[in-house]
This record gives sequence, structure tokens and C-alpha cells, in this order.
Amino acid sequence: MIDKAIGVFDSGIGGLTVLKEIIKLLPHEDTIYLGDTARVPYGTKSAETVTRYSLEITDFLVNKGIKLLVVACNTASAVALPALRGKHSLPIIGVIEPGARKAVASTQTKKVGVIGTEGTIKSGAYEKAIKAIAPDIEVISKPCPLFVPLAEEGWTDNEVAIAAAERYLHDMKGVDTLVLGCTHYPLLKSAIATVMGSDVRLIDSGEETALEVRRVLSKEGLLKEEGTGKRTFYVTDTPERFVSVGLRFLGGGLDHAERVEIP
Repeated sequence: MIDKAIGVFDSGIGGLTVLKEIIKLLPHEDTIYLGDTARVPYGTKSAETVTRYSLEITDFLVNKGIKLLVVACNTASAVALPALRGKHSLPIIGVIEPGARKAVASTQTKKVGVIGTEGTIKSGAYEKAIKAIAPDIEVISKPCPLFVPLAEEGWTDNEVAIAAAERYLHDMKGVDTLVLGCTHYPLLKSAIATVMGSDVRLIDSGEETALEVRRVLSKEGLLKEEGTGKRTFYVTDTPERFVSVGLRFLGGGLDHAERVEIP
């Protein structure tokens, strides 16, 4: 069981930022990543559709023999976790709860900002998770849809990225903590930090999710502590763009992805 892989899925490329943090923290672990590139984006789809996609992908990854699943998609984490946990007994970790816990621990003014896709923000998942821990915290949420194409184009730290950040974040200036509630957004940290200022703590849910993966594996006695982890990548559409764009998200170690049919 210890030698089984960690499964990670996302609607497309963004979840590679979560995988990057998992690999950095747990280099000995094998990982299997699936990007549902044929059906991206999830953020504009109904909760029922996202849940159905998530169940199909989870079945695929469980059949590959994983020991733990990371739902590295904020939209799927917001709506599909109860259904996934109801069907499968292995540990399943989303990206919202770890980020929410870190935001609560970080804020001094009890005023937290959350940015994400329209689907994630509309779900209110981060606000619910934060207020479940600390009901007195004020949460200001805002969708920032242009950040995703900017990240995929590599326009992450130029005048266009900063102008978009200014436009989206001008009314967030009162917060002292800002949750990057989309897996694409860590690529825009520099532009976001430029606009928000050095006094605002940026919470990267990927970093917090990796810590949660380590905690759960350790608790379950499933932590692999030797060897070099094997990386396997699957996509549901043509792999070429996933590989070329994904290298920016992962930072290396992505030279091949296999196309598969889901379900």
C-alpha cells in the first residue's frame, strides 16, 4: 500500500501547481495526474455536471491503484467532495479546506479576501470553510476570470497582468490575507503582490494541500520515505498543449502525457 501512487486530478493544467508542491514536499512518492482537458473549464458548468465528471475521473484513478486522491480543482473541491467520499473509502483531499485553515491562522484583522473562478466564488465554498472555523471573520470574495488565460499564455508578470490585477483587486485593499482560490493563480503571485502590497499575506492552497497530504499519509502509515518518485500524466484531449503549457506550471519533469477516454 505504501508503494501505491498519489492520484491528483484537475479540469486541466492548473492543478499542476498543486502537484508541484506535492512533489517538492514528498519527492519519494509516485504520482498520477489526470487533466480533464477535453471538458475544461469546470468553473462555468453546473454542480451536477462537475460532480459527474469528478466521479468518472476518480473511478479511473482508483482503478490505477492509488492510495490517496487530491482533488486539485477548486470548483470540483467546492461541489464534488461529498459524492467522492461517499463512494470511495481512500483518503480524499480537496484544496479548499487546507487554504481556508491557513487563511484563518494568518489573518490579524479578521478580514480575508478570496479570489477564484466564477464557479468557485459562486459556490461560496471558501467563505463557508473559513466561517466554519471562525464565524467572526469577514470574507470578501471576487471572481477573476482573466487570470486563467493570462497564466496559460505566460503573461504573469507584465503590464497586462498588473492591469488586470488592479482592475479586479482595487476593492480588496482592506484585507490582510488573500486566498488564491484557483490553481492557476500562483503563477500570478508577483503581479497580485504588486497590487496588494507587502502587508497582505497571499495563501497558496497548493502549498497547504501538500502539507495536508503529508499529514494524512503519515497518520495512515502510508508515507513513502525512500526512492525517487515516478510521475505519470494522463489527459482527455491532445497532449501537446498540455505538455508545452504545463511545463510553466510544473517547472520541469513533464515530457509526456498519455491521452485516455473518460469514462
